[in-house]
Amino acid sequence: MLKVGVVGVGHLGKHHARIFSEIEDCEFVGVYDQIKERAVEIADLYKVRAFSSYEEMLEVVDAVDIAATTTYHYALAKPALERGCHVFLEKPITSEIKQAEELIEIANKNNLFIQVGHIERFNPVILKVIKDVNDPMFIESHRIAPFNPRGSDVPVVLDLMIHDIDLILSFVKSELIDIKASGIGVLTPSIDIANARLEFANGAVANVTSSRISMKRERKIRFFQKDAYISLDFQEKNVSILRKSKEINKILPQILMGNTNFDPQDLVDITEIKADDFEKDALTMELESFVKSINENTRPAVDGEAGAKALCVAMEIVEKIKKKTL
Repeated sequence: MLKVGVVGVGHLGKHHARIFSEIEDCEFVGVYDQIKERAVEIADLYKVRAFSSYEEMLEVVDAVDIAATTTYHYALAKPALERGCHVFLEKPITSEIKQAEELIEIANKNNLFIQVGHIERFNPVILKVIKDVNDPMFIESHRIAPFNPRGSDVPVVLDLMIHDIDLILSFVKSELIDIKASGIGVLTPSIDIANARLEFANGAVANVTSSRISMKRERKIRFFQKDAYISLDFQEKNVSILRKSKEINKILPQILMGNTNFDPQDLVDITEIKADDFEKDALTMELESFVKSINENTRPAVDGEAGAKALCVAMEIVEKIKKKTL
């Protein structure tokens, strides 16, 4: 059975450990953390081993889940891949593009999998509409939140916006040809609020906004395509799908002839969906998919290449903002 270890059992890693202790298709071997007391606490909770060193863990596992800070991703993932271990990395994949490319090269050379923790791919709201979003030509996303010190060591683009970047790249099947971006640091020396406009070769455009200095929390994304307008509210777990009414061919000619006695809602069919009927949360489904991809030898849902692509776009947005603010 696949043996898995979790590296870094802080804010996120402790939840990863809990979930791996419940997944039946793998054996949760143990944890490693630089803070020994924290590792022992989590290990005792799930009756697994608290490894005294990372090297000791790598000797007995088939896969590692790296939930440590992004700056340590490369240093932890490289020796794991070189030892023949599959790797799950929280997002973003690494701090630098070259690091991500090297990890992907090592994984491919050794026939290993890298999965990146872009958890929104497993969000029930996304899963509800994944078959409905087809060739969107305009996408608008807002991901804003009150200030939280955790994550403020990196630009908001890498902390929050990268979630939506990954989603957009997964839905738009076309080459990204241009990026325009603006942003500024308000509470930190880094970028606290940012907006980017992504333009694709097929004419699709995405307008992406992220902020960590808002007075409210909001996570929404809207897709506009030829046959529908699809609005997703991650916060409320709501989906609204608007399509042309089946009766529009009867109604529209009357409107064009000057009939003003009509209800605008007669022009569309509205479907409201509540995405709260999933038995499992997004993180559980994400980690289960990692285990399944290894056991069944199938490409992960968000592989290393996808993680590197999202990072590349995010880093370009950051660089364009920095050039404007220097």
